[in-house]
Amino acid sequence: MTTLQSKPADLDLSSLQASVRAELIGPDSANYDEARTLYNAMIDKRPALIVRCTDVADVQAGLKFATEHGLRVAIRGGGHNGGGLGSVEGGLVLDLGPMNGVRVDPQAQTVRVEGGATWGQVDHATHAFGLAVPSGIISTTGVGGLTLGGGLGHLSRKYGLTIDNLLEADVVLASGELVTASAEQNIDLFWAIRGGGGNFGIVTSFLFRGQPVGTVVGGPTLWTLDQAPEVMRWYQDFIRHAPEDLNGFFALMTVPPGPPFPEKLHLQKMCGVVWCYTGPQDKADEVFAPIHDFGPPALYGIQAMPFPALQSAFDGLYPPGHQWYWRADFVKELSDEAIEKHLEHARTLPTMLSTMHLYPINGAAQRIGQDETAWSYRDATWGMVIVGVDPDPANAGMIRDWCVDYWEAVHPYSMGGAYVNMMMDEGQERVQAAYRGNYERLSRIKGRYDPDNVFSVNQNIRAK
Repeated sequence: MTTLQSKPADLDLSSLQASVRAELIGPDSANYDEARTLYNAMIDKRPALIVRCTDVADVQAGLKFATEHGLRVAIRGGGHNGGGLGSVEGGLVLDLGPMNGVRVDPQAQTVRVEGGATWGQVDHATHAFGLAVPSGIISTTGVGGLTLGGGLGHLSRKYGLTIDNLLEADVVLASGELVTASAEQNIDLFWAIRGGGGNFGIVTSFLFRGQPVGTVVGGPTLWTLDQAPEVMRWYQDFIRHAPEDLNGFFALMTVPPGPPFPEKLHLQKMCGVVWCYTGPQDKADEVFAPIHDFGPPALYGIQAMPFPALQSAFDGLYPPGHQWYWRADFVKELSDEAIEKHLEHARTLPTMLSTMHLYPINGAAQRIGQDETAWSYRDATWGMVIVGVDPDPANAGMIRDWCVDYWEAVHPYSMGGAYVNMMMDEGQERVQAAYRGNYERLSRIKGRYDPDNVFSVNQNIRAK
């Protein structure tokens, strides 16, 4: 490889321009600042070149150009990554955004999704056929990043993680070769990409199993912050034994000042659970009865809605361009000591958008073996994330300090590692902790498919 080129003026783009249909965007382009902007405005990177890929041939040509010119490569899908790993300072970004096609096969109940699509685009296409692919909780999230990291969300207890519904993937390797990874082809690669992130190649399309989901019953229930210890103890027991048709993630939060929340609750610090029930509609009242009666809630916002409405419910609260700082862990138990630490930091939530969530992992997600996919924490009860969020750059330091202090207080009560989709750029030790006993196998597979670490702008797994 040649040495890193730091200025696009140093790059002769003529050969690349002749071989792609992609739009090539450099610092002198009128839309450069728009094209390089990430979801997390706390991350500001200036790549030497952005290649807006239209197809696999563009991906291959862009990758070849980067390796020939010694440019570090970042792969951008939805651009949501907390640590800004969809971009790279002074390197080349392969932006898959234009590759956003979604094709549903209603007979086979499968969904083919290109690597630049968002979950909102998938939900729009699948809902028409009474299907959904298990994903996250915000519809503007990119399919590629969320899937490769695992995929926790509203449907995890019923249908497992996103990777548990992945049937195959088309992958451009570091060599430029396009291969298919599945249970029958490139089996080790298929194992690795189910949780191992973007370490092994560029996924240009995914084939998912669609699950029967149409109208769901769900929404938020809120309790006062003083009730939080009691609610957390109740929730811990309830979610472990609830029907798998019912999912609910716990939150410590500040109530937004607008609908559907009543004015009397606006800007109050509270605790709550956001529910999603996919079972028979005529059973919903029975399933929700213990939730309705516990406390009782200060807000009981349960109603029937199309699944895409629940999936996009938080999009307006969390548009692109806010300052974000993340910390995460996997959690097995909520001890009284841990609950007290959570409450202590909930009382000091620094901004209206800052929060802590606990995403359930039990149910279908735990019926996959710990070593059946790269995603190793099948024995956890929750994926926990703490986020400091605010639109004002002046508050970046405040939300970061609150987030880190909170995490340091509760980390001793965790299982040690975190869900890679909820990590910042935190170093190699944290990456290894995220994979536990699966890291060695991932390292060997990395050595086979990407020995030179071409794909290094990620939660990086070192080749062995």
